[in-house]
Amino acid sequence: MIEIDIEKENKAIAQEYKELLRISYQTLTAEDKKLIRKAFDVAVDAHKDQRRKSGEAYIFHPIAVAKIVASDIGLGATSIAAALMHDVVEDTPITVKDIEKMFNPKIAQLVEGLTKISLVQKDLNVSMQAENFRKMLLTLNDDVRVILIKIADRLHNMMTMDSMEDYKQVKLASETLYIYAPLAHRLGLYKIKNKLEDLGLKYTEPERYNSIVSKIRETKEEQDLYIKDISEVLQKALDEENIDYIIKGRPKSIYSINRKMLAQNVTFDEVYDKFALRIVYKSNPHDEKFLAWKIYSIVTDHYRPSPSRLRDWISSPKSTGYEALHITVMGPKGRWVEVQVRSERMDEIAEKGYAAHYKYKNGATEENGLDVWLNLLKEALENSETSAVDFVEDFKMNLYSKEIYIFTPKGEIKSLPKGATSLDFAFSIHSEIGIKTRGTRVNGKLVPLNYELKSGDQVEIITSPNQKPTINWLDYVTTSRAKNKIRNVLNENTKKIAEDGKELLTRKLKHLKVTLNEQSINELVNFFRLKTSLDLFYRVGVGSIDNQQLKDYAAQKSNTLINFFKNKIKRSHSTADEDIHKQVISSNYDMLVFGKTHDKLDYKLSSCCNPIPGDEVFGFVTINDGIKIHKKDCPNAISLQSNYAYRIMQAKWIDSTQQDFKATINIMGMDTLGLTNELTKVISNNMNVNIQSISLNGEAGIFKGQVSVIVPNITILKKLMDNIKKIDGIDKVTRVYKN
Repeated sequence: MIEIDIEKENKAIAQEYKELLRISYQTLTAEDKKLIRKAFDVAVDAHKDQRRKSGEAYIFHPIAVAKIVASDIGLGATSIAAALMHDVVEDTPITVKDIEKMFNPKIAQLVEGLTKISLVQKDLNVSMQAENFRKMLLTLNDDVRVILIKIADRLHNMMTMDSMEDYKQVKLASETLYIYAPLAHRLGLYKIKNKLEDLGLKYTEPERYNSIVSKIRETKEEQDLYIKDISEVLQKALDEENIDYIIKGRPKSIYSINRKMLAQNVTFDEVYDKFALRIVYKSNPHDEKFLAWKIYSIVTDHYRPSPSRLRDWISSPKSTGYEALHITVMGPKGRWVEVQVRSERMDEIAEKGYAAHYKYKNGATEENGLDVWLNLLKEALENSETSAVDFVEDFKMNLYSKEIYIFTPKGEIKSLPKGATSLDFAFSIHSEIGIKTRGTRVNGKLVPLNYELKSGDQVEIITSPNQKPTINWLDYVTTSRAKNKIRNVLNENTKKIAEDGKELLTRKLKHLKVTLNEQSINELVNFFRLKTSLDLFYRVGVGSIDNQQLKDYAAQKSNTLINFFKNKIKRSHSTADEDIHKQVISSNYDMLVFGKTHDKLDYKLSSCCNPIPGDEVFGFVTINDGIKIHKKDCPNAISLQSNYAYRIMQAKWIDSTQQDFKATINIMGMDTLGLTNELTKVISNNMNVNIQSISLNGEAGIFKGQVSVIVPNITILKKLMDNIKKIDGIDKVTRVYKN
């Protein structure tokens, strides 16, 4: 048993408290200090009997979290007080109401938000983790400080994990890489993001981490000398120009070196920009940009720059608010070095993110990148259609992806994630514009809706009031905003088809002397092996249930002997009837397709997670076993996706009854005036039919044509062919069957 020196421990606690007040980024008033002292006293008393796994008094943890909040994130007294008490409600008898009485509603609200987050982070399963993440973001409410304090809490937990069991270390580290590092990145907390990523790697891949750390140590002396040589050259030149600056040398993070080694398939020695120089200069707001480019000029006078690696985030700041010039230059001994140029203000924003933004915002009316992001985040959270795993994947993709800058026809600039398409751009302007997009022009040329945009493109959106999204649009976009909007519209369209289908079904059954009521709906749902009434109406609406099938149902219904047995074995009412009247269209997930083009490929289901139809899945290209299918919440998912991203394939289960198919029709007849116009009109008027290609020609009074259409099913194709035959002058309509 370890003996604890209480007096020594109390002195250490008091010392930590003084340090907390000393390192605060914000200037603390006497009132602020009083508030922090009160919160400190409440926390010390509440946690007095608690100890961490390492044996130290528990209170050291909330103080450490408060120090990160005060110094590294730069928040004020309210947040520091909330950080000190962040575990009080969860671990002790004190309630949120008590905190509200002792302090104020704002602190109580922050502590309550932090308590809610703690209560959901309990499960190993990734889909649970994704759902928890969505819940955690819901606690954002109107106060991003909840998440900022939670990031500080996670950072300290990651720094003090040595006494934990191995499996818990791996769980926390995976969750950190999966959720907290991307979040810190998006909130502009680059220093914290790097720490979280490095610690995440330390526990998920200890061998790789330790190997890189030891190599950094081995080369440290040589690197320091190399940086010193470059710094001296630049110092001399900058001093001559009377610029007030400091130069810092810094190694790249262990995680980013590892990522480069994997992505480029190179060794540690072959990673060329393992370190960077940062020049931080003093400037008034007026001269800030001018001085940055002056320093750029000085640097490139002495070292040759790589033109393809200049990053100008001063003219176009990142949406996180990050501003800097990044120049990659050829240093001595033929080695590339990154030089970052920032003013003191830019450096503060890069280090403190959110807090520094608001320090420098000074009531400016222009909407800040972070505010825009928070609004988009709330919009995405309110859309409950997306599965939790999809939500997190989309969210992360939009966080981590590099940004591209796109111009509107009027010359306004918009930032989008790298990989965004022209249709994504339409939705980024306004969801109504996105929904009505008929075509897109990039740099004056007409391009497909899934055209991948590049920085500097100028995009014009062509809209039409009659345009509607199709299910294929989901494959044309990459941003979660666009996907959510398209899904919402498709759901509305599907329900509209179902409403029309219900009316159609009522009429058709009337001819067969059957009344559409609760009993006949139940019978029809069972007869067609469907799950809900909406399934039934939708399939009638799109024509996948035809007249002959309804006649078969009516004939069977009139057979009293079959009916007698049917009633005997009827489904139990309780849940079945409830399911039937659910307002959802269920899917028979019976087909697995790959990639954006929905290719049908051979595959095997992996034994580690045993996916079943309907699960969220991805394909992994193995060396000997072809494509293996894993669930997105498979225990191996994070490791496969982070280590072998280039071997991951998009995959999803689809309902073959709701899929569109391509069919080609040959048409022949007499060439009459207006025939082409009449033909395209008939095809367009057929519901759920899209023309993919059309080729028509007339010779000596004979008309020949070939039309490729996309149709949901054979019933609609037959109906279309019948309607074409009715056109005056058409003689023959045949379907082309290709091998």
